[in-house]
Amino acid sequence: MRHALTAIGAAAALSAALVGASPAATAAAPAATAVAAPDIPVANVKAHLSQLQSIATANSGNRAHGRPGYKASLDYVKGKLDAAGYTTTIQQFTSSGATGYNLIADWPGGDANHVVMSGAHLDSVTAGPGINDNGSGTAGTLEVALAVSRAGLQPTKHLRFGWFGAEELGMIGSKYYVNNLPSTERSKIDAYLNFDMIGSPNPGYFVYDDNAALEKVFKDFFATKGIPTEIETEGDGRSDHAPFKSAGVPVGGLFSGADYTKTAAQAQKWGGTAGQAFDACYHRSCDTSANINDTALDNGSDSIAYAIWNLSTGTTTPPTGTVFENTADVTIPDAGAAVTSSVTVSGIAGNAPSALQVGVNIVHTYRGDLVIDLVAPDGSTYRLKNSSGSDSADNVIATYTANASSEVANGVWKLKVQDVASADTGYINSWKLTF
Repeated sequence: MRHALTAIGAAAALSAALVGASPAATAAAPAATAVAAPDIPVANVKAHLSQLQSIATANSGNRAHGRPGYKASLDYVKGKLDAAGYTTTIQQFTSSGATGYNLIADWPGGDANHVVMSGAHLDSVTAGPGINDNGSGTAGTLEVALAVSRAGLQPTKHLRFGWFGAEELGMIGSKYYVNNLPSTERSKIDAYLNFDMIGSPNPGYFVYDDNAALEKVFKDFFATKGIPTEIETEGDGRSDHAPFKSAGVPVGGLFSGADYTKTAAQAQKWGGTAGQAFDACYHRSCDTSANINDTALDNGSDSIAYAIWNLSTGTTTPPTGTVFENTADVTIPDAGAAVTSSVTVSGIAGNAPSALQVGVNIVHTYRGDLVIDLVAPDGSTYRLKNSSGSDSADNVIATYTANASSEVANGVWKLKVQDVASADTGYINSWKLTF
């Protein structure tokens, strides 16, 4: 997990960019006929941590981006996945003058239009081996992927796992992955689950609250263990779920705490020591294989399996409507004339619905400059977003609702966008209507 001070602005921007966004929660809801998840042997997870520790020890004490220990860590994880029958892909990118790597692993089968993805960052900081941050998430995710292979799981949805590089430099690897996915492929990801620090030595149990359906999956798991959870706030915008969330993908995950201090109330319900950090070795040389709470690691790894099994097996959620989409890029002139992007709707009887869903994906350096309208086939205009000097985030990734019940559904609809102030640039990446 990256430092909080470098991510405060990014977290605020993410929050603002997602106002009004409403990814379909039902698309990520667990199927009623899900197959029971296995218990993940914590000894197996710890064996992976031991290997990561050995790699760091042999490579100047760390597994950081651009250092030999990182590539050796990636080779270790890839070797395990290749032997288990995964299709693995290595992505290369450049950051801080060094080559970085992401590792993506796809399990054969499942509906490729409905992807459940789980991920963790593989790099450490330069100061230490990073066994909790984030060997723990790496190892837990790896062992669950291997459990999928051992079980011969045949999920209804397609399963994908990712290990990202240069997270500690600002989620560089995960940003590269998300930004290089075509919008049509991003839209196929029903859920991205992030695991960054799940074995903290003075642990808490913090669940991401970015998506209600995914939050419930983790809460349900810990309820079966009699373990109370809290909403995760320490890592908001600071780990690899952030680029996915910014792109409109539903995200969830688990976190056991970093350098925040455990309160007396938290110690009472979770054990451990009040008044001390959840991980006193966070980003330090002492984040070694001795810096792990086995119970937290065990519970965290089991929660990954529970989520993967529940979200990927059973009946795939059917589409909720007919979608018409335009994915062609349209440049938005800086402080210029309005531009439009069109979709042609056909085969829909009668009028448009009173709650017509308008999904908008605009890449822009300052969304406050943008005025966005939906234009019906007869020329009627529906205002979706006004400009605002206080709307200081970048990008517009949102689903708006327009009462278009007086409009005939079939015909050419347009998204009209105007940049009303200077000094910022962008383009319409894609937009869609859902009937």
